[in-house]
Amino acid sequence: MLVLFGMPIAQMLLFGFVITNEIKDIKIAILDYSKDNVTRDISLKILSSGYFKLNEYLTSSNQIETAFKKGDVKEVIVFEQGFADKMNKLGEAHIQIIADASDANTANLVSNYTSAIIMDYVKKKNVNVVTPMQIIPEVRMAFNEQLKGVYMFVPGIMAMILMLISALLTSISIVREKELGTMEVLLVSPLRPIQIIIGKVTPYILLSLINAITIIVMGNLVFGMPVQGSTILLLAETVLFIVMALSLGILISTATNSQQTAMFLSMLGLMLPTIILSGFIFPIANMPKILQALCQVIPPRWFIVIIKNIMLKGTGFYYVWFETLIMAIMTVFFIFLSYKNFKIRLE
Repeated sequence: MLVLFGMPIAQMLLFGFVITNEIKDIKIAILDYSKDNVTRDISLKILSSGYFKLNEYLTSSNQIETAFKKGDVKEVIVFEQGFADKMNKLGEAHIQIIADASDANTANLVSNYTSAIIMDYVKKKNVNVVTPMQIIPEVRMAFNEQLKGVYMFVPGIMAMILMLISALLTSISIVREKELGTMEVLLVSPLRPIQIIIGKVTPYILLSLINAITIIVMGNLVFGMPVQGSTILLLAETVLFIVMALSLGILISTATNSQQTAMFLSMLGLMLPTIILSGFIFPIANMPKILQALCQVIPPRWFIVIIKNIMLKGTGFYYVWFETLIMAIMTVFFIFLSYKNFKIRLE
């Protein structure tokens, strides 16, 4: 009854709040070489629109790449030198809009919104003016100039496949021992619960890593997905995510008594949050605050950030240490709960 009547309500609420073509509170940076009244007016109009929030003011073009690699800034707006003077003397000036296209959909929306706000500013300034002025936005997409959707989907699919397969493989392992009656053999052996858990997780690490390497190779050779950063770091982060997913599967396995229940929790309980709340398809910044808070406990949400940073932006460990720490804490937490939940006596 809970699944029959509760699931449609939950899905309607989730999809209703998550699926949107609007943007809000997108963090941007501004590089203003001119610092005149016109550039300040345009900056104020952009920030007061409700769609954007100022993250920082930049002082040099060398800071643009660093701002993007930190992960918070989704767009940098660059005003050229002598902006107001060129408007008055030449009748036109240029604004460069640089968007983080590692998420192609968001980058396209952000650049379009910014261009529309600038055009609206120009339109209002040209009312009752004999010689209309012109501001030309020059849009550039960083890390994905061609706006290839595959750059967004490969990291998400990789996280989803590893999460589901790893959790599914281990979630039925201990339950299968219970159903087959072989758990008694393990319980009377000298092995401790933590040793049994680690023994169940270890074989699947290699199998899941093979899957991960296959996805990376196919993404590169078939779809042209680049690996700009360190391959060793990428594989190390992937192993950490696999161990975390396997640990979650073990936790599900210790908490259930049938393979069907374990498979149900692994597939349905993990697939929907991974697709909707991980930032795989839908930007987290566009969600309500309560869903944004829920996204923080979705493990693939952190892994997708790491993959995009390493593969598309070429960042090192310095830029992904926080996400790595979160995944490490989750791994230890799941292993601890599995150990505490492991029953040394069969009921």
